Amino acid sequence: MRNSRRGAVDPFIVMDVMEAARQAEEAGRHIIHMEVGQPGTAAPQAARHALSQQMEQGALGYTVALGIPELRARIAKLYGDWYNVDLNPNRVIVTPGSSGAFVLAFSALFDAGERVAIGAPGYPSYRQILKALSLEPLDIQTAPQNRLQPVPEDLRAMDFEGLMVASPANPTGTMLDTAAMEALIDLCQEKDAAFISDEIYHGIEYEAKAVTALELTDECYVINSFSKYFSMTGWRVGWMVVPEDHVRKVERLAQNMFICAPHASQVAALAAMDCHDELEANMAVYRANRAMMIEGLPKAGFSKFAPPDGAFYVYVDVSDYTNDSRAFAQEILEQAGVAVTPGLDFDPVRGHQTLRFSYARSTEDIAEGLARLQRFMAARGAV
Repeated sequence: MRNSRRGAVDPFIVMDVMEAARQAEEAGRHIIHMEVGQPGTAAPQAARHALSQQMEQGALGYTVALGIPELRARIAKLYGDWYNVDLNPNRVIVTPGSSGAFVLAFSALFDAGERVAIGAPGYPSYRQILKALSLEPLDIQTAPQNRLQPVPEDLRAMDFEGLMVASPANPTGTMLDTAAMEALIDLCQEKDAAFISDEIYHGIEYEAKAVTALELTDECYVINSFSKYFSMTGWRVGWMVVPEDHVRKVERLAQNMFICAPHASQVAALAAMDCHDELEANMAVYRANRAMMIEGLPKAGFSKFAPPDGAFYVYVDVSDYTNDSRAFAQEILEQAGVAVTPGLDFDPVRGHQTLRFSYARSTEDIAEGLARLQRFMAARGAV
């Protein structure tokens, strides 16, 4: 049977690593998960309780495509609380995860064949979703001296119709400060290109608050999610903020592509936004894990990385040990019982010499994982 070239996208390698780890566990091994980019905690207790109550009261059916009004208003309030931005709730669109927001944003902003610049290393699904929508991803080979974030000099000679940035970034955890983000926004305005800011790791920051693009301009798309800070990955609910004159276009696309985000997830998300104490308890774990990683990875011979500003990843240059990060990750899984992600997911050009380590799980797991990595590398004569 015939098929479309749109389906010829690369696999999401971390999912393959997760499956290999699952098979090892099924065979009776204890695996430490440093591959997966999701919190080890459940959705906040009040969120689960709110959904339980709602389920007892009646059916959970379709909502309007833009999301339940109470949730949109509460998301708008978050921008006032976190960034002192006065945001019109009408600009907020609730989506089926940030992935749904990417599909909507790319569909609303670009025509087939247009070019969207993305930083490398970067979240691999940007590239694959763009390809599946008949758009052309342009990888920006970011520099270590810029903490692997794009700068205008990387882009000025390129022709593109859109730029997507992520801060804090996956896989590096590095952030753009106000001046750096403003410079990229200004460049997009000069080139008449759309600016999209992926902010799904906002809330998970360590030494400085992340900057939202909405502090600098209304002419942008901002994408966020309940998956990371709010610990709701499997609930598949996110949001985006768009200019007021784009809302109706995105609404029409959402109606036809998704109908709406899951009603149950929206109910839980609304309650989760007021679970400050529980969410900050999760942050205390991430802070402890980050400190442990910054200290422990070099002891295992993994010293070439920029300390993360946010998110829960460390992206390490392992070129001293391998030119095949996928094989190296497989060796670490088989011999050390630690699942890590090869950098090829994030950078097709340079990722064969990098690994991503996630520290989103319990502190006990991170401590055990670091101990295993140290023993593994010592056996290889690396430390």
